[in-house]
Amino acid sequence: MVRVFWGLNNVDNFIRLCFTCLWFIPGIVVITALKDRVMEVKQMWKIVFEDLQVSMSSATFSSWIKPLSLQAMAAVGESRLIADIVCPSPFHINIVEQRYYAQIKDAFDRATDKQTELRFSVGATPVKTTIKTPLGPLFKTAGPNNGLPTMAMRRVGLRKDFNFDSFAVSTTNEMAHAAAKAVKDHFGAAYNPLFIYGGVGVGKTHLMQAIAQARLYDKPQTTMIYCMGEEFTNEIIDAIQQKTTRDFKKRYRLVKGLFIDDIQFIAGKTTVQEEFFHTFNAILKGGGQVVLTSDKPPQEIPQLEARLKSRFEAGLIVDIGEPDFELRTAITLIKAKQRQIPIGMAEAQLIAGNIESARKIEGFLVKLATEAQIRKHAVDNAMIQGMLGKESRPTEGSIPPLRPNEIIRGVAKYFDLPAKEITGSGRAARLVLSRHTAMYLMRIDYNLPLTEIGYLFSNRDHTTVMHAVNKITLELKNSSLMRTTIGDLRQQLYASYKA
Repeated sequence: MVRVFWGLNNVDNFIRLCFTCLWFIPGIVVITALKDRVMEVKQMWKIVFEDLQVSMSSATFSSWIKPLSLQAMAAVGESRLIADIVCPSPFHINIVEQRYYAQIKDAFDRATDKQTELRFSVGATPVKTTIKTPLGPLFKTAGPNNGLPTMAMRRVGLRKDFNFDSFAVSTTNEMAHAAAKAVKDHFGAAYNPLFIYGGVGVGKTHLMQAIAQARLYDKPQTTMIYCMGEEFTNEIIDAIQQKTTRDFKKRYRLVKGLFIDDIQFIAGKTTVQEEFFHTFNAILKGGGQVVLTSDKPPQEIPQLEARLKSRFEAGLIVDIGEPDFELRTAITLIKAKQRQIPIGMAEAQLIAGNIESARKIEGFLVKLATEAQIRKHAVDNAMIQGMLGKESRPTEGSIPPLRPNEIIRGVAKYFDLPAKEITGSGRAARLVLSRHTAMYLMRIDYNLPLTEIGYLFSNRDHTTVMHAVNKITLELKNSSLMRTTIGDLRQQLYASYKA
């Protein structure tokens, strides 16, 4: 460019060179931005394309979706998009619009987190649009949970908050956490399969999804399936009924990551176990990763085929125990931060001391945030104590329908005291402690009315019962002995119960 103007005098040369640069440099910027936009559209179509491929039969997909192409996308405000799709013929447009419009739209909505409107045209000519869009990126990619990784996570069905950063580690789950990190770092090579087992709400699903999420962040195009054991079973049954087993096999056996929650559900179902066995072998043979969760180790799952137990034992089997007080406190702080609930260590310990399951802690925080919003009051100890006093522990099979007198007898036996003395008027320290403990269990575990509890204890006033419940609630925050006492009592009361 400099040579072109070299023969001119310096002033003319400089002026013309400046005008040329004013045209040339923005042109480069525009061309680069357009190239980025073209690449972005191509990546978007690939994600939607793969989503539709796994959700349709191969015949339908090949006949009606494969011939389509995404020509352009235009933003309309902050929440809407228009996707211009090219079809090979007017007949093709007619069929796609009538039969598959909703399915294609849903795939775009999942990938973009926006409401998408589809427009179809014939041939390679793009539909003309009057929508003006900036040359900047159509989709934000500012952080690890945005952009293409988020689209991929949504396609698979993962929760954004189930990642390694939000997983609190303690002695009860550190082995499982270390194994999950190893699988994340050496996908398909370390601990294959990884089998995680444990009780309800201990973090099995969180760890499983964290592995999948980390993989998709590194490689968003990784083909993977995350589902429940029940979903896997139902899909096989549907495939057999509709004679689409070939499509089912193609969908599952070609993925690079298979994550199945509650795999124990397939036990006792011969056809389902047969199909899973071959699917499992195909994925491992193709270099893929399998991660499974269950409420029991493989050896204790009744009616699980011996060959599946053998396959599971060839990888790593690791358990997650019930979270201890320290871990529950950490979980409370993490979950509260995610939900933007301003609580400190003291409040977190108060919650963790009274609620033993991470899942129940999350549910309690949701109610706490709602209560604070309705009352327009900051979250404090008084509000938490009041809600813990009202909170009824869910009956998921672990809390049997004990009668109040059975609770009193159980507490009396634990403290080695006569039941009549617990309900009487004695003021000895051991009697008061056992009485308060029984009142706490009746209120927290069974949500009995305060007046009814007071009546059982020599017709005491409801404020006396409230004081007893609040006293034990606060002690659970500060006293490991009290936490042990309540835990042992619950185990003895509920484990010995015969329905």
